[in-house]
Amino acid sequence: MPIIVIGLSHRSSPVTVRERFAFAESIIPDVLQKLRTDGGVNEAVILSTCNRVEIYAATDRSEREAVEALRRFLLEHHNYQEPLTTEIYGYSEPQSLEHLFKVACGIDSMVLGETEILGQLKKAYDVALQHKHTGGRLNKAFQKAFNIAKQIRTETNIQRGSTSVGSVAVELAEKIFSSLKHRQVMIIGAGDTGEKTARALLSRGAQSIMVSNRSHDRAVALAAELGGKAIHFDEWAKEFGHIDIVISSTAAPHYILDRKKLEPLMKLRKNRSLLLIDIAVPRDIDPEVNFLENVYLYNIDDLQAIAADSLKHRQEEIARCEAFIKEKARGLLSATPDHANHPRLAFNHE
Repeated sequence: MPIIVIGLSHRSSPVTVRERFAFAESIIPDVLQKLRTDGGVNEAVILSTCNRVEIYAATDRSEREAVEALRRFLLEHHNYQEPLTTEIYGYSEPQSLEHLFKVACGIDSMVLGETEILGQLKKAYDVALQHKHTGGRLNKAFQKAFNIAKQIRTETNIQRGSTSVGSVAVELAEKIFSSLKHRQVMIIGAGDTGEKTARALLSRGAQSIMVSNRSHDRAVALAAELGGKAIHFDEWAKEFGHIDIVISSTAAPHYILDRKKLEPLMKLRKNRSLLLIDIAVPRDIDPEVNFLENVYLYNIDDLQAIAADSLKHRQEEIARCEAFIKEKARGLLSATPDHANHPRLAFNHE
């Protein structure tokens, strides 16, 4: 039973496309069930983050047929009817396993070697496991991926430097303001990425942190941990007169801040510079706010340029990591009795 993967990432498509394919966390168990019922797969895991949307599956169907079926499922589920070229990729063994291992290790990430993706991958796998949508093939592959990620982290320098989207966002803030000292920061969305970003901002000298989240209890808890202040989600805009930096990472399906809403808020600020870092997918902030004076908006794709600066420090480690991953993928396949009967595919769809 071969393992296949299909998806989109920051490497294959911009955020304007990726956000159209994002899965809300709450619906993933139901989508997994539908995948197994209608998508013709035996096992499945869905990974949906700010930088990638991927479906990992084990199936009795031929690899090419299964990849095509999953591609149709992805398009139909999101009612996406616009033409695509190479935005969606598909891999079969051994490339599918190598891709999974690279994702787990952060080698395929926007920030090379970042560590957040491993936690996100573990969570995605656990959701599928708890709802009984995985079996022997995916269980073995994902456990192997987690083990390899640990080895890569301890035995190479791939994670030297900035190793998360949050830390790169902080670097951007420092470039805009020179120093974070005395800067007031608001985190909208108290998830893992928002929390890590908040901690990084404080470590770089930010004066205070405000936390706003739909679950106010979660905002209160995080604000207490950070020595900050919790703001009710429907009142965060009232604080714009005091803040300098906004890090937004909610799971809202639509913009929570647009030009019409921000323009009067800028008057409260007396047009002081405002840095908006939108690390949500789908995006939280309407790109049109960029047209307002003294407003600087950066989305998840804009962070790639900063990530590139860190890339050169780890480039020499990539070949070493990839050779290690290929060896482990071959080892896993050699332990699977039926792998030799399956053709090897790796392709993008035209």
